[in-house]
Parts: sequence; structure tokens; C-alpha cells
Amino acid sequence: MNKLSKKLRENLKKISTATIATCLYKKGLRNQFIQDVFPLSALKENMVGEAFTLRYIPAREDLNPITVFKDPKHPQRVAIETCPEGAVLVMDSRKDARAASAGSILVTRLMKRGATGIVTDGGFRDSEEIANLNFHSYHQRPSAPTNLTLHQAIDINSPIGCGDVAVFPGDIIVGDKDGVIVIPFNIAEEVAIECEAMTRFEDFVLEQVNKGQSILGLYPPTDKQTLVDFEKWK
Repeated sequence: MNKLSKKLRENLKKISTATIATCLYKKGLRNQFIQDVFPLSALKENMVGEAFTLRYIPAREDLNPITVFKDPKHPQRVAIETCPEGAVLVMDSRKDARAASAGSILVTRLMKRGATGIVTDGGFRDSEEIANLNFHSYHQRPSAPTNLTLHQAIDINSPIGCGDVAVFPGDIIVGDKDGVIVIPFNIAEEVAIECEAMTRFEDFVLEQVNKGQSILGLYPPTDKQTLVDFEKWK
């Protein structure tokens, strides 16, 4: 699987998903922000890690009795036990939060194994317990029932759709208080560099706006003097 450098991981922790979305939009990638997925708790720094995926399909009763969890090869259990250190487990739950994608025991195990976070476009059971963990967790909304009622785990670490976004194993997942965005691994470094520059300029703009300056000519910098002032500010 693709592996993030420590430096790139740390750089992406400082960049908002909003800034990344704008950067990706400029590169022609307009559908990278996972829809209708929210953080269970507000942690201090961004979630950043490589995507490790799990796919659910509609459950079929004759193939998905409760006894399937006794099988050590059950895809959900295997995903929890094999998700690499530093990675983010991303789950395709068909945007259906009526049945849980996982609960507090599995999420705690994932945390203890050194994963960076977990994302589902469905929901979690035990959401209050998960929210109290020091662990990045994103879902649509709480789901009390077991996943057996609607979902059947079927495939690990293959391309999936999560919240209407294509996620490939090894893609870079960044999450903040707004939500989660997906960066193709091959452009992650250049995105980070561009976003650092964008963030610095936006810090300058915000400072000027707080001083009472109009956004016209400032944001975007259509007035040449804006860039001159920015260089002096830097």
C-alpha cells in the first residue's frame, strides 16, 4: 500500500479540507469531499492517513446469520485486524445508517492497533462511547441496530464508493471538523505544497479583513497592490 512520509503527514494535518477542496477543484477533481459524513468529536488536529477500505453490500439472510462473526475470516473482523498502522479504515455502507457499520469494541481495537481513524457513510452503534475515544471517527449518524440487519461485509481493500466519492486503497484521507476529503496519492505532495501557500495567503487576507479592508481586489487578488502587500507581509 502507498505510504505517506512523516513530513507530508504532518503538513496535511495543518491544512483544512476546504482549502484542499479548492486546490483539487483547480486540478479538475470536483467530487472528492465525502458527502453527509460528520465527526463524532472535535479532535485538535486533522486526521491524515492512507485509505484502507471495507465494502458492505445488502445483507442476505441465508448468508448472513449472527454466527458469521465466529468465522476468523469474516471481512469486517479481518479489516479491523489488518488495517495498517497510520491508515484510515474507510467503509462503503451504501450511505445507509439504519444499520451499524461497527461499534465501540471494534473501533477501540482499531485505535489500539495504531490506525489513524475510521470513516463510514453509514453509522456507528455505541456512538457516544466512540465519541469519547481519542480517535478520529466519522459517520452519518448513530445506528443502534447491528449491521446484520441490512449490511453484509464482503470485500477488503478494493476500490469503493463512500459518500458518493470514489476511494481507492492508498488514497490520502484528510478529515477535520468540517468533514473528510480524498486526495489521490500521486498528487498528495503537490497538493500539500500548494495548499500551504493558499493557507498563508488566506491568513493574510483574513488579517486585512479584520482591519476593515474590502474583499474587492483582495480576495481574489485582482488588485496588483494586494500581491505587493502580501509579499511585504510574508
